[in-house]
Amino acid sequence: MATPIGQTAFRPKGQKTCIQHKEKPLELYCEKCDQLICLTCLLSTHKGHDVCELSAITPQKKQNIKSFIDKTEQNDLKQVREYISSVDTLLKNNTSNFEEFSLKLKSQTDKIKQDLDLLTAQTLSVYKQMEEDNARLILKYKKDLETYNKQLKQQLQECKVALQQGSHLEIYDTECEIHPSIHLPVNPVLGTASFTPNTTPQHHLQLALGTVTTSGQTSADQDRSVLASGDQEQSSKQQQTGVKGKKAVISKTPLSETKVVKEWESPCNIGSICPTTDGQVWTSNYTDTLTLLNREGKVVQKVKHTAGIRDISLSPTTHTLWVCDRQNNIMELVSGRLTNKFRTKETPLCICVTASNHIIVGMDKHICKFTTQGQMVLTTMAVGTGKPLVYSPWRMSECPVTHNVTVTDFNYESDGGDGKERVVVMDTDFQEVFVYRGDIPSTYKQTPQTGRVRFDPRDVVYDSVGNLIIRDRDSCRVLLLSGGGEFLRIIYTDRVETWAVGIDRDDVLWVVFGGNNVKLLLQYSV
Repeated sequence: MATPIGQTAFRPKGQKTCIQHKEKPLELYCEKCDQLICLTCLLSTHKGHDVCELSAITPQKKQNIKSFIDKTEQNDLKQVREYISSVDTLLKNNTSNFEEFSLKLKSQTDKIKQDLDLLTAQTLSVYKQMEEDNARLILKYKKDLETYNKQLKQQLQECKVALQQGSHLEIYDTECEIHPSIHLPVNPVLGTASFTPNTTPQHHLQLALGTVTTSGQTSADQDRSVLASGDQEQSSKQQQTGVKGKKAVISKTPLSETKVVKEWESPCNIGSICPTTDGQVWTSNYTDTLTLLNREGKVVQKVKHTAGIRDISLSPTTHTLWVCDRQNNIMELVSGRLTNKFRTKETPLCICVTASNHIIVGMDKHICKFTTQGQMVLTTMAVGTGKPLVYSPWRMSECPVTHNVTVTDFNYESDGGDGKERVVVMDTDFQEVFVYRGDIPSTYKQTPQTGRVRFDPRDVVYDSVGNLIIRDRDSCRVLLLSGGGEFLRIIYTDRVETWAVGIDRDDVLWVVFGGNNVKLLLQYSV
């Protein structure tokens, strides 16, 4: 059967007969089609084409083969050998570099331990010296009291003898000596000392240890894009300001009390809040409207949509706003208009844009990571009889330091959960890191609101040093945890419910209480 017109049959290497005309030898070369043909082909499909005998093109083919051999032997093979050699050097340097980093880290750790031991020894020495000085003062005071007691008894005895046996002159002299003769010893002034343990030493230990800077991809995080240091603004601020290739350390000290630096009433209720990089803030409240407010609470812009908006998230790399709505749309705000990027099969409940420019969407019983074009790259959906990691996601946030993802989980019984709300932290592969259920250490200073109602986490954000900030709605407060899950403190407590929480590039918290009361809270000094 002949090959249809417009298609080219494939001739296996070494076959000497024509594919289209069986048993016909391939003796000719069609210059127009760059094919070997038989005599029958010349009279049919290749009729009128320029052809020549196969032997006529052999010299040129031989020359091409010889050129390839020469080029490969003289250039390509030599270059490959050089590459192999450079890879060996690269592998050796890689091992050497990380051995050096590890030694420096261990050396710094040992130095910090030695410095702590020295500081402890110096402080203990001060305590010991003060203890001994106080002991000497106390013993002297005791001795003076005993002497006073002896003198007082002696004087008392002399007074009794004078009353019983003394003359008028002796009585007069005895009475004159009563008051000025002896005095009660003065109570000594003792040296005092105190020690208040630092209950949240992690931040200071990180500063003491130094700055760890990494770049590139690892086998555990192949889907994370490599970002230039200039684009990692929020992440770089962990302890640094970034100049390409160099980083300068900035010390951030927790304030003893959270400061309210600004407060105003919003013209609209706020259920989700995303501070921008220019001091403004995008807000939504499950309606069809996005509202951009300035730092004073004035409306800068409104964007109308055709459906109810569930959640919003600001990209840490492109700084554009992303939105998910009730009609399963995932959209990006471009030039003041919402542009559909992709749709999800299930209704999205929350959204988070990552530093690697992936879109994480929370849905009933699972969350999924997508590319910006909607291709799914990772999911927490349970397989078989396995339990899902997240049952009822409500809000999400990515850590700028570890890139862990935190989800507030309502844990509804209707979704298979136990009904107890919680905060789930997972790594970049969606593996559980820890779960926080609202526990506050018994040693922490209690407030009237502490433990008053059930733990009700409705929102989470990370600050620039990787600490986790949780909006506890019913308790009217904002909690601070370390990136490893250690409870640090209650940042702020109000009289009404917390509705939303966001954080800007300067680590200023934007917290909404009672629907529209916005407070800007400062908890660090630089």
